[in-house]
Amino acid sequence: MPDVDRRRAWLLTVDGAPQSYVDLDDPVHLEFEYTQRLAHLLDAAFAPGRPLDALHLGGGALTLPRRVAATRPGSRQTVVESDRGLIALVAEHLPVPEGSGITVHGTDARAWLEQAPPASADVVVADVFGGSRVPAHLTSVDYARAAARALRPAGVYAANLADGAPFAFLRSQLATFGTAFPELCLIAEPSVLRGRRFGNALLVASHAPLPVERLARLVAADAFPARVEHGAALDRFVRGARPVREEDAVPSPEPPEGAFSIG
Repeated sequence: MPDVDRRRAWLLTVDGAPQSYVDLDDPVHLEFEYTQRLAHLLDAAFAPGRPLDALHLGGGALTLPRRVAATRPGSRQTVVESDRGLIALVAEHLPVPEGSGITVHGTDARAWLEQAPPASADVVVADVFGGSRVPAHLTSVDYARAAARALRPAGVYAANLADGAPFAFLRSQLATFGTAFPELCLIAEPSVLRGRRFGNALLVASHAPLPVERLARLVAADAFPARVEHGAALDRFVRGARPVREEDAVPSPEPPEGAFSIG
């Protein structure tokens, strides 16, 4: 069951695993490394302060939407979260300010995405986990094509994924999104990319060239530095992986015990 600590800085956990961190006094503060990398991506891909039309698949405690609202006033953000209990808990304990431009809908992420108007979003962020696994129906070629349709020509898709060596899931996801987007990159800590541990990786896709050089500088300067794989290096990583057909889709792998636990 979800739980939170009762301070101005809130840590939301689901079944003992950290899910979201929110600082009500400083919505720009991002505690988790992967959310910091998502923020770097937005900062690299879009002009400072530019309002965005953003679609967030998976809501959590609305950490990234709060940051976007604070740094890009006038943004219109839609959050899709299937866990209505979580939505109610966040609304009660962590309400977003009036006029934030954030709206939350309790429904399935893929169902919403498939009904989204074409070219309606500057950014689509997928951070959807059923327990600790990405649901199977959010891993297929059809899903990737729905994301591609929803994005504007210069828009960016980003997905928070988790995997470990030999990266069968992560490689298949890159191959899958390569069928719908000409530009891809992958952001992760070197220890994860080298197969030393199970961890988060951000898959980034776009119809337009990605700002990989600036993005690489930003994530390398973090307290826990990450690396951006792109071009030939990413092609080598993906080589031999096949796109995921609807009938073959499976959830992401179960994390090893303790991989994301706290306390």
